[in-house]
Amino acid sequence: MLTIGQLARYVGVSTKTVRVYHAKGLLPEPERDASGYRRYGAQAVVDLVRIRTLAEAGVPLARIRDLDQTDLGEALQQIDAELTARIRGLRDTQRRLRKLAAGDIRLLPIDVESHLQQLEKRGFTRRWVELERDLWIVVYATHPEIAGDLFRDQAEALTDPALEALYLAYDQAHDLDPADPALPELADRIVEATVQRYDPGNLPGQSTGTAIPQLLQSTVNASSPAWQRLDGLIRHRLQQLTT
Repeated sequence: MLTIGQLARYVGVSTKTVRVYHAKGLLPEPERDASGYRRYGAQAVVDLVRIRTLAEAGVPLARIRDLDQTDLGEALQQIDAELTARIRGLRDTQRRLRKLAAGDIRLLPIDVESHLQQLEKRGFTRRWVELERDLWIVVYATHPEIAGDLFRDQAEALTDPALEALYLAYDQAHDLDPADPALPELADRIVEATVQRYDPGNLPGQSTGTAIPQLLQSTVNASSPAWQRLDGLIRHRLQQLTT
């Protein structure tokens, strides 16, 4: 009969590892003898070798407990398939990291990036361009199924000089005092253009069923008290039109 230290040395593991296997129910823990020591027989050596072999092969400890010889081959094949998938995923992650390090990864589609690069040349502030970039990253990450349509709609709107002027006015309103009388006038112009272009009760991106539209607008509002008031005025006027 072996002590826990002898058992561990024979099999090539630590006594701590043996105790972990006891705690997880993988290896039966014998009763203490009259001298207070736990004594292990040959079966414990066999069981511990089996556990060590499976663990070193990558089998999760939680799976080892439920394996027996009858389904061992099938279970190991399943675990092998899972490990293969994990390795493939890790390799994909590694490739993305290397591309990111080399500057080869785009967070946005190339047409969106090209559009953003042109905004500053058209009179928009760098602040506006960076905010637009951040918002589009969120939209493409959370709603890829509609992000392209939303982007194309905005890009098309900016081809209309009158609508582009409204976007520019919104950008320039960032530094206004929230009590500035220009804000209600700008809100009226934006609402009028919105009603002409869309159904006020079904604005683009508002029917996603998530909190993302509110998150995006709150991000915009947080950067400027004037924008916050402008958003409130626009919402109030649109709500009046739909009630």
